[in-house]
Amino acid sequence: MVDSEPSPKIGQIVKVTKGRDCNQYSIIVKLLDHRFVSVADGDKRKVDRPKKKNINHIKLVDYISEEVSNSFDETGRVTNGKLRYAISNFLKQELLLQEGE
Repeated sequence: MVDSEPSPKIGQIVKVTKGRDCNQYSIIVKLLDHRFVSVADGDKRKVDRPKKKNINHIKLVDYISEEVSNSFDETGRVTNGKLRYAISNFLKQELLLQEGE
């Protein structure tokens, strides 16, 4: 059986599609198993209390934050400030792409 779904990666930005945080962006901070990941945004959802999300309830965005993934590789953790910075960077790029169309 070939898995056609892209697999989530640490540092990847996701859009929440179900629940209280619907339509908000977060970053994957931990892969729990084949169905669940932990996400945080550094603001309402801090990295020390990430939200466990079913991958069916999030939309994987084709964008992995280099700062976040490098921080996990180097130190095994990430700061809330880096998460906020990565999300704001991503949103700025999205806005620029939409204006360019």
